[in-house]
Amino acid sequence: MRRAVVLLSGGLDSATAAALVKAEGYEVHALAVDYGQRHKAELDAARTVAAALQLASFRVVRVDLAALGGSALTADLPVPKDRADAEIGVGIPLTYVPARNTVLLGLGLAAADVLEAEAVVIGINALDCSGYPDCRPGFLEAMRRVAREGTRRGAEGLRIDVLAPLIEDSKADIVRRGIALGVPWGLTLSCYDPAEEAGRPTPCGRCDACLLRARGFAEAHEIDPTAPAVPTT
Repeated sequence: MRRAVVLLSGGLDSATAAALVKAEGYEVHALAVDYGQRHKAELDAARTVAAALQLASFRVVRVDLAALGGSALTADLPVPKDRADAEIGVGIPLTYVPARNTVLLGLGLAAADVLEAEAVVIGINALDCSGYPDCRPGFLEAMRRVAREGTRRGAEGLRIDVLAPLIEDSKADIVRRGIALGVPWGLTLSCYDPAEEAGRPTPCGRCDACLLRARGFAEAHEIDPTAPAVPTT
């Protein structure tokens, strides 16, 4: 059986990517990263999603990107909220964590070397993202070269591919694919600034991640079970 390491954050994209490669016949090993993010609830979401999808293993690796700061996700900076569609994706927002996907994919390649996996999978998508430079096709190609040149498997002529099966999908496309794959949406968390209510994380509904997710479900004509309740008058 082919083996893959999936970078699993517990959000919409990574959960769908994990389900997709499992459906393609890979033995899937999930890797979540505690990098000092303010929304650590995503690590619990990743664990529950991995269990629900019956993945082969689940690991959490810790690396302190908060020591560097420079992002609203790792430093004491306000998370941008209520941005209009025209603003999202223009420029690089404050929620960009410097070199995060480079670090995450590096850890994924290390895990692939240890597990003798043929692929590292990341759920990035270039269409409906927040303008992050490490969600683009050029970045993906660069990391594929790193996989070839900078790993034991690559040096021995054993391929490690870097797969981003959702990179050309819109959020609506991802929702549709996830539904077809049986992704447990109610267990996922995509929010950058969730609140705690009754011991459970509740999406803010206002950050870029929440807005992009809401738009995806709306355009797919589906209901998001994690969406914040609309107050009644």
